[in-house]
Amino acid sequence: MPVFNEAPVRVQPYFGYRNQERLVMSARALRSGKANFSRGGRWQAMRTMLSQFASREVGGLQVTLEVQDSDGEKTHHFGQTDNEGFVHFDVAMADCALPSDPMWDVVALHWTDEDGEQCVEGHVLAPGKRTKLAVISDIDDTIIETGITGSFRAIIRNWRRVLAEMPEERLHVPGVDAFYSSLGGGTVLQDSDGMGKAVPTLSERPFFYVSSSPWNLFSYLVAFKKTRGLPLGPIMLRDWGFDRETLGSSSHGAHKRKAIDAILNTYPDMRFTLIGDDSQGDLTAYGDVVADHPGRIAAVFIRTVGTDFSPEEIAAKALIGANGVPLWLGDDYKTGEAFLKATGLASDKEAKQIVTTIDKAHPNDQEAVS
Repeated sequence: MPVFNEAPVRVQPYFGYRNQERLVMSARALRSGKANFSRGGRWQAMRTMLSQFASREVGGLQVTLEVQDSDGEKTHHFGQTDNEGFVHFDVAMADCALPSDPMWDVVALHWTDEDGEQCVEGHVLAPGKRTKLAVISDIDDTIIETGITGSFRAIIRNWRRVLAEMPEERLHVPGVDAFYSSLGGGTVLQDSDGMGKAVPTLSERPFFYVSSSPWNLFSYLVAFKKTRGLPLGPIMLRDWGFDRETLGSSSHGAHKRKAIDAILNTYPDMRFTLIGDDSQGDLTAYGDVVADHPGRIAAVFIRTVGTDFSPEEIAAKALIGANGVPLWLGDDYKTGEAFLKATGLASDKEAKQIVTTIDKAHPNDQEAVS
């Protein structure tokens, strides 16, 4: 949009992830100011959110990703932003060893604009060698009511939450902070010492997030998670438009399925717990994942926010059960203790904290499919 023609070029790095042989990371070049989510009243909140959606994409920008391996050897990988300002890196690593425990590798992105050479740090999740179980979670209506995906009517109905509330003002799903934080995950809570350094994730449990929300909400969602003490991790969002392709319900499942497949294929020796809700086809998508990746899914947790299940969701429940994967359905996170036992985490010292921070499950709050 022309309103931001004079703003400086800013490259927004998104959280990446890697294994020993491959690194995946994306970024976006925009002409806009950096998001300011500090308190400043409703007008400040609206200005900040509008700037995230009205920013001007910069296509054709040369961006260099600089990575330093465990031996201190630096490599440079070159990319160019597309018409929407995105640049995607999927680069081979020369057997770059994983740390013992999950860490955030600090990388650097370089570009040149009218003011000369520019650089920004980015973070890449490196699960530890000892990591055997990770979590893939939805965002919308699973940890926060974003109000941004779905029909035009839903967008209009939720405009106040999207445009007029700062991250610390947003309501989170009751119990999600205790459940997710105790289960574990990676968070960037401290400043790094520069490119090539590693930042501890503070836990043994990596988290990955898959959502149908637009990339414009990346900074907002990260700020929300930090205010709630939720574990951070790579977030797979979408290039979002006001069209049938974006708003159609089938596109949500297709996007999530593609992202989940990519994560599972990157870490063939790890198992995953899938957490989502029943508002945008998570149950159906997760059923397909269970069937197509036998033995890889430890459990599925679905927060129920809708009404009756569709025929596709009923079929997905049966499919998950037929593959011997525990499935829990409930409208809150009071199923923590049973969920731990189902995923084999009951003996995990970190996971045990959930039992002490969440009410024990009531029999009527959960459904087990075995």
